Amino acid sequence: MITDGFLYLGVLLGLAAVIVWVTQRRQYRWLKYVPGFVLLYLGAALLNTVGVFGESESIETTGGAVQDALLPAMILLLLFKCDLRKIIKLGPKLLLTFVVAALSIALGFVVAFAVFQAALDSEAYKALGALAASWTGGSANLVAVQSIVDAPQSLVGYVLIVDTVLYSVWLLLMFGSVGFAERFNRWTKARTVAFDEHAVEEHERQIDLTSLMTLIGFSLLTSAVATWVGGLLPELGDVVTGTTWTILIVSVLGLVIASTRFGRTAGSSELAMVMLYVIVGIIASGSDFSSLAEAPLYLLIGIVVLVVHAAVLAVYAKLAKVELSNLAVASTANLGGMASAPVVASAFHRQMVPVGVLFALIGAFSGTFIGLATVNVLGVI
Repeated sequence: MITDGFLYLGVLLGLAAVIVWVTQRRQYRWLKYVPGFVLLYLGAALLNTVGVFGESESIETTGGAVQDALLPAMILLLLFKCDLRKIIKLGPKLLLTFVVAALSIALGFVVAFAVFQAALDSEAYKALGALAASWTGGSANLVAVQSIVDAPQSLVGYVLIVDTVLYSVWLLLMFGSVGFAERFNRWTKARTVAFDEHAVEEHERQIDLTSLMTLIGFSLLTSAVATWVGGLLPELGDVVTGTTWTILIVSVLGLVIASTRFGRTAGSSELAMVMLYVIVGIIASGSDFSSLAEAPLYLLIGIVVLVVHAAVLAVYAKLAKVELSNLAVASTANLGGMASAPVVASAFHRQMVPVGVLFALIGAFSGTFIGLATVNVLGVI
C-alpha cells in the first residue's frame, strides 16, 4: 500500500506516460472512441479500488497542492489558441448554432435532473454540472467545475463512465449522419455555406527549451498570482468562490494572450495536456469502483440529455434552415471538444475543419461557466 505522497504522484505520472505512449504509438481502432484521459481515470481508480493507494495526509497534501497549482495554469495554456478575432469571422449564424447546441445540452441536464432527482444522491447536481461542463467544453472544464464545487469523487466516477460510453455512441452517430445530410438539408431547406474564408493559419515554431521554460514559468507564476488574487476577492454563495475567481482571471488572461504573438508560442497545447493528465490522475485516484451500483441511473440521465439536445437542434435547424454539417460539428465540438470536432468536420468537408477547431476553442472557454450555471440551476430544483 502506497502512503507516501511523492511515490503516489510518481505512480500516477508513470501510468499516464504508459497510456499516452499506447494511445499515440499504437493504432488500435477502439482508441478512437476511448480518450486517453478515460483510460487514465479507469486505471488510477482501479489502483485505488484494489488498495494500492492508502489514505494518508501525505497523499492528500501532495495531490491537493499539485492539482491546485496546475489547474489554473492548464486552463491558461489551453486558451492560448482561442483567438477571438478568428471566432468572430465565423459569422452570427454559425456562432448561434454553437450557442444553441451548448444551451440545449444544459437544458437536457435540467430536464433529466428534474425527472430523476428523487433517486439521486443529494450532491449529484454537482457531478452532473461537471458533466455538463465536459459536454459543452471538454475534460478540462469537467475538472475545473469539479474542483470549484467540490463534487464527490465517487460521483464524478459515474459521470466519467457516462461521458465515455455516450460520447462514443454519439461520435458514431455524427459520423453516420454524413450519409443522410443531403436529405436532412432538403427538409430544413438549408443553403450551402462556403468556408474558405475561415481557414486557420498556423505560424508556430518548433518546441524547444526556450518555449518550454517560458510556458512553464509563465503559466505557473500566473497560476500562483491568480490564486492569491482570487483568495482576496469576495465569495458569492456556494459557486463563486476563490477558485471561481482564479479560473475567471486566467480564462480572461488566456483570451487576451491568444490575440498576441505570445499566444503562438510552441508547446502550449502539449504542456496543457500534460497538466490535464496529471490532474485527471489525481482526481481518479480518489474514486472507488466498489460503489458503481448507481452508474446505470447516471447513464439513463445522459441518454435523456442527448435526446433533449437532438430534439432542440432539429427544431432549430428547421426554423433557421441550418445544414446538418453545421449541427453535427457544433454538437461534436461540445461533447467531444478538440479531439473529435475537426475529425467530424472533415467527414463532411475539409474546409469545415477550421470551423470545428474554432467551435472547440469556444467550448474550452465557455464550458466551465456553463457547467457552473448548470450546478446553480440544478441546486435550486
